[in-house]
Amino acid sequence: MANSGCEVHRFDPSIKSAHIQQGRHLWHHRLSIDWRDPNPAIAAHKLHSNTKKLGTVLNEFGHQKIDVLKVDVESAEWKILENLILEDVVEQIGQLVFEVHMHWPGFEVSGNDSTVVRYWYSLLRELELKDFRLFHTYKDLSKPQMFLKKEAFNASSCYTLSWVNTRWK
Repeated sequence: MANSGCEVHRFDPSIKSAHIQQGRHLWHHRLSIDWRDPNPAIAAHKLHSNTKKLGTVLNEFGHQKIDVLKVDVESAEWKILENLILEDVVEQIGQLVFEVHMHWPGFEVSGNDSTVVRYWYSLLRELELKDFRLFHTYKDLSKPQMFLKKEAFNASSCYTLSWVNTRWK
């Protein structure tokens, strides 16, 4: 995408420098997207790690919109998606490509299986109510065939869901 002239920001908390520009359109940031901003009263646990909400990052970078957001946050996706919806950040996104993990509820998501599934469904339904339409799915069969810690034939613990915002301008 960067080679095609798109401005690309990649967030990876494991890189050594805070910000690295690689080429004209590609930036790497030592940062991970989270569903909450850090508490300033609590010292960071890792020297080379920082987490922030996407809305905070957009404000700090001076961005108003994201054409394509691809997210793989290893089971934090449900809480991040909830934050994007609750704070109306999702409306600033043209396409949303989310990797979802279904082998366990995810960070700070609790309850019995039916409660967890209702929570997941409510977030996906909110995307639809905000005029996002699912246009592609990918089931990663190289991952374990598990759903909420139970074996699930012909299922995967990991799916990639691609959504387009039909109100995007």
